[in-house]
Amino acid sequence: MRKGKEKRPLKVYVVRRGWWTAAVCLLAAAAMFYVVNAPAAVGVSAPARQLPIYCVQRDQKMLAISFDAAWGNEDTQQLIDILGRFQVKATFFVVGDWVDRYPESVKALSDAGHEVMNHSNTHAHYPQMSPDEVTADLNACNDKIEAITGKRPTLVRFPYGDYDDNSIRAARSIGMEPIQWDVDSLDWKEIPASEITQRVTTKVQPGSIVLFHNAAIHTPEALPDILETLLQEGYTFVPISQIILPGEYVIDHTGRQCPAA
Repeated sequence: MRKGKEKRPLKVYVVRRGWWTAAVCLLAAAAMFYVVNAPAAVGVSAPARQLPIYCVQRDQKMLAISFDAAWGNEDTQQLIDILGRFQVKATFFVVGDWVDRYPESVKALSDAGHEVMNHSNTHAHYPQMSPDEVTADLNACNDKIEAITGKRPTLVRFPYGDYDDNSIRAARSIGMEPIQWDVDSLDWKEIPASEITQRVTTKVQPGSIVLFHNAAIHTPEALPDILETLLQEGYTFVPISQIILPGEYVIDHTGRQCPAA
């Protein structure tokens, strides 16, 4: 009887010990896996997201206005005339197909002292393309612009404002800087000229890049008031290549280009 009593606790003890030991082993294995692998996961930080320049850190009241030209051409000469009246130089991002259709306008823009830069060759969605396809598309547009203006573009605005890390790296690999904007006039929505004027004049700040379109219906009506208002406020207008910072720089999480520390 005594021996039986000694065996029952021993039997129960062995079963419980086996279950407990297995659980401890599993926990220990999990902990060991975490210790071995966690430092690697933490130590390898994700690569920084690639961003174009949306605006520039500037102390002076300086800004740049830009126009995208992809389809229509009804107002290009009128815009040239308005800008000339106020002695303002702007940057025009043109699509290669647009260059094919309106080479005389490309030359007129360049002859008037405006920058003619790249807006892709066919207005495709770059994130859907390989890096090689992006560079080939950019170079095709650059070739067309250079053949007319004698100047090879150094800036690009991606079609639809659509980009990913690969498209930005592809552009920079051939010496081009991607440019976005921090003030959208919304002229492409065909809002009234007064609303365009209100949006732009209240949203700009030193270092802003403003987005317009060359074929937006109310832009020629709004542009004189915008230029006059901002000139009276002490702003200077320069092409984008003159507002972005030369040399070493960083782009913060908002897309603002800042001097390197």
